[in-house]
Amino acid sequence: MGEWAPAVGVIGLALVIGATLVLAGPVGKALAEWIRGWSKTDDQWMAMKAAKHGVVLGGDTERLLAELDELKRRVAEAEERLDFTERLLAKERDGQRLARPH
Repeated sequence: MGEWAPAVGVIGLALVIGATLVLAGPVGKALAEWIRGWSKTDDQWMAMKAAKHGVVLGGDTERLLAELDELKRRVAEAEERLDFTERLLAKERDGQRLARPH
């Protein structure tokens, strides 16, 4: 066992140093944020994430979510109108292509 002690010590030291380097980098930060999120409610979690991007969420989170839903509805409506217009234009072009030359 005496001849294995230095090798085990070096391997153990290398593992500790490697783990320290990995956990000090972006992987460790992501892991810490993930663990921190376990103790937060959804509103606190959203506020923390928003604060990272410079947005402050106060008590008006519900208003912001309602506004987001309204914007999603308006975009969907605009997409439907665009699709309808594209179909109309395609029909008009098809009619012109199929018409007999004069």
